[in-house]
Amino acid sequence: MAQAPFATRLISATLALAAVASSAAGQLPEFGKLGGGLLGRRPGEDSKVTVKAEFTTATADRPAMLFVTADIADGYHLYAVDQGKLADGSGPQPTAISLDANQPVRLQGEFRPIEPPATHIDTLAWEGLELREHQGRVTWYAPIELAEGTDPQALRIQGKLEGQACDPHTCVPVELSFAAQAGDGVAIPASPAAAAAGEASAPPGRSLWAVAASGLLGGLILNLMPCVLPVIGLKLFSFAKQGGQSRGHVLALNISYSAGLMAVFMVLATLAAAVQLGIRAENLGWGQIYTYTWFKISMTALVFAMALSFLGIWELPIPGFAASGKASALAAQEGMFGAFCMGAITTLLAVPCSGPFLGPVFGYTISQPPVVTYVVFAAVGIGMAAPYLLIGAFPSLIAWLPKPGAWMETLKNVLGFALLGTVVYLFSTIDEEYFIATLTLLVGIWFACWAIARVPPYESFAARAKAWALGVSVAAVVGVGAFKLLTPSDSPLPWQPYSPQSLALARAQGKTVLVEFTADWCLTCQLNRKFAIERQEVRELVERNDVVTLLADWTDKNKLIENALAELNSRSIPLLAIYPADPSREVIVLPDLLTQGDVLEALVAAGPSL
Repeated sequence: MAQAPFATRLISATLALAAVASSAAGQLPEFGKLGGGLLGRRPGEDSKVTVKAEFTTATADRPAMLFVTADIADGYHLYAVDQGKLADGSGPQPTAISLDANQPVRLQGEFRPIEPPATHIDTLAWEGLELREHQGRVTWYAPIELAEGTDPQALRIQGKLEGQACDPHTCVPVELSFAAQAGDGVAIPASPAAAAAGEASAPPGRSLWAVAASGLLGGLILNLMPCVLPVIGLKLFSFAKQGGQSRGHVLALNISYSAGLMAVFMVLATLAAAVQLGIRAENLGWGQIYTYTWFKISMTALVFAMALSFLGIWELPIPGFAASGKASALAAQEGMFGAFCMGAITTLLAVPCSGPFLGPVFGYTISQPPVVTYVVFAAVGIGMAAPYLLIGAFPSLIAWLPKPGAWMETLKNVLGFALLGTVVYLFSTIDEEYFIATLTLLVGIWFACWAIARVPPYESFAARAKAWALGVSVAAVVGVGAFKLLTPSDSPLPWQPYSPQSLALARAQGKTVLVEFTADWCLTCQLNRKFAIERQEVRELVERNDVVTLLADWTDKNKLIENALAELNSRSIPLLAIYPADPSREVIVLPDLLTQGDVLEALVAAGPSL
């Protein structure tokens, strides 16, 4: 009971551990400080920005490209698409460009500016943050892929530009739509300045110190984990025994141990820097990797698995070498080299406790400049080494070392919930169309962690390998299946919202009309859309017969759609209705689960528009 206040203070501080991991993907868009609020305006009101767009078709040496140009009023600026934030998440809102769903076009990369933004270090609202601003006219470009059979001359690519236009005193929210048609595009430099020079530099000044402080705090908290804290006292006693009466020798042993610990973190930093080389090879600015959906989903999955480890669902395995007899022999040596080896090996043996924290940290640092990567890992390492360095120099501080107990497990669990909070945030950054598939993947990962934990570490290698194979295989099948079945089709139809008026107008014009009655909560509807309706052959037939496609979305209660279903003698979905161009003919109604053949047969039977 005497330790309860200490435990309470520790638990109240644990949310700080999520600071480094949460920074991995920035923060939700905000208008920030110093006049950055909405100021009572609606998006687009009194707009200080106009936008236009065009696209070019693919050539032998270049993919199709989409160009979005913004003209900014004098005295105003837009922030860059890769505008960074401070370590606490504050900062201006980056410009974001997105395409509307259900179009026969897909982005194949991220938007980059033709000319790099102007940069300067803020000294007011976000002191120390590099601000990246476009003024006058700016053009962004991105590679795109048109669905097979798409007529570029008839295509209009619909999209949206969002951000904030700011002058020195105020900011105006910007939300503008564009419709890109085929054109000549804009010349792209052989080595685009946006890729070569338009990079966010390392957070300078106060923000870099904030990153270092977060890493240091995280390292200190890791010392309180169940597989770390009990070892500290034993190692300190061992070094005191080796050093005898010489405090200098004892301190030297502690420093050697800390150097071994730091060596492990520097190896991790170097691995992260190596991954950064791959990112740089793709001409991405620092942080731009977080604009890729696949990376956001991967980070969500990684942090979720680490949270499950902190919550006791499973444990990360100890690296094989660290548990080997050779490693034990190295760690058992006395002297400086033995202390160094002991520091490195003990750090590896703590992977089951430290790994769930270091995984998200690794994910965060691969999106940062090398200086930030090494600062973060060095800070975490110094935090973990602090007890050895401080107590080695001031032995009386050992009285302040908390005693191991059940509170350590509670602390670890609380950290697990903190990481789950990070998962919620990361999930919110993923495009809505991938929500269901991502949630399904997380369930698969949960099963994998549970299956792995069913076989304890003392079982044979074959038994543990079998558990890993089962868990990973199931997670892979579930994940691949989810993203195959539950994500948007590669051949979307040109849907228009359904209304009785739009249906009547299309029929009055002599059009064949296809109406899909669907809802987000209807799984069979989603399967029909994926495997029967939005298929290449169906889209080609729809275009060839000039069929109008209407989407009757019943996700929320809608009396008009209920009435339309009743007219078709149905009260449920899914339902596909095809109205022939000849008004004297009967409506073709296809309920329940469909195949592509069913849809093609019905469209052929309905015939083309008049």
